[in-house]
Amino acid sequence: MNLNVAYPTSDYGRLEQAEIDERIESARSKLGRRLLILGHHYQEDNIIKHTDITGDSLALSRSAAATDADFIVFCGVHFMAETADLLTSPAQKVFMPNIDAGCSLADMAEINLVVKAWNELTAQLGDQVVPITYINSAIELKAFCGKNGGLVCTSSNAGAALDWAWNYKPVVFFFPDQHLGRNTAYRRGIPLEDMVLYQLGKPLPPIANHTRLILWNGFCCVHQEFDPFFFQQLKEKEPTVKVIVHPECNFAVTQLADYMGSTEYIIKTVAASAPGTIWSIATEINLVKRLQKQHPEITVVMPPRYNPRCRTMAMITPIHLLFQLENLVAGNYINQVVVPEELRADALIAVNRMLELVK
Repeated sequence: MNLNVAYPTSDYGRLEQAEIDERIESARSKLGRRLLILGHHYQEDNIIKHTDITGDSLALSRSAAATDADFIVFCGVHFMAETADLLTSPAQKVFMPNIDAGCSLADMAEINLVVKAWNELTAQLGDQVVPITYINSAIELKAFCGKNGGLVCTSSNAGAALDWAWNYKPVVFFFPDQHLGRNTAYRRGIPLEDMVLYQLGKPLPPIANHTRLILWNGFCCVHQEFDPFFFQQLKEKEPTVKVIVHPECNFAVTQLADYMGSTEYIIKTVAASAPGTIWSIATEINLVKRLQKQHPEITVVMPPRYNPRCRTMAMITPIHLLFQLENLVAGNYINQVVVPEELRADALIAVNRMLELVK
């Protein structure tokens, strides 16, 4: 739920970049300790330079909950701001500089369609299935999981979430990202033939006794940019290259990788590598370019003709950030993100189940 949605006026569009930066810093100074600006790793550098904390979605939300700032400005996408509002105190307010910055992956699983699938699954399996939603999903899906005995996961703790669920019930319904579910389960020793892809508009096939995982047919557009053919060629030309990929990449890509892990895992692994290491990194381009700048002692090989850029993340621009901050200075609480009260308790159950696994 978004309150008092507003967009930058035409006057903001005529500003030079230097003045935008100067006014952002002026507004930050006026708000002082009342303000915390969070920036996801996939944001462009012209946003990151104005943030207080950079991180992945859950880490940023936990940082928001750990601060006493009154205003949390989340430079990310919509589901991230929802999670931040879920975890922060009632006295804190969470804002998005551009309320239209959504996530195509999250949008691939609407609550009414997930409920329809759930009803089909439980009609066939009875009380033998537990739902898991990736954190890249709408608050309605998090609440659905909390209400139905499931939990939320991130790319870094998806394995622990699957283990928890399988100790509870024999079958997991995993949404919305099929690739994260498939890649994580396979690394957990689950063969592909024990996984079923649920496809909207098609009859649910009979679930065999050995089925362990039912996957929603969703995906991240950014991580589908990568083709296994490139990595095959690269390894032939440069045998010493290390390939590290995000688990949202497709199965064929992950099978060619030397390392697979979350955004934070990628950052830490690359940072810890020896000088002279050659990397090919399959994730969002802003993060990859930032890693190369931060670690000039390594070489990063990018796939040619690829543009793995999160276009919705890029919808938050310095102009949007400036407009948001100057309105806060003026006492105008625009673009606030508020989790509906009827969803809050169940969504928090699902998130807290996950947090219990990663303490």
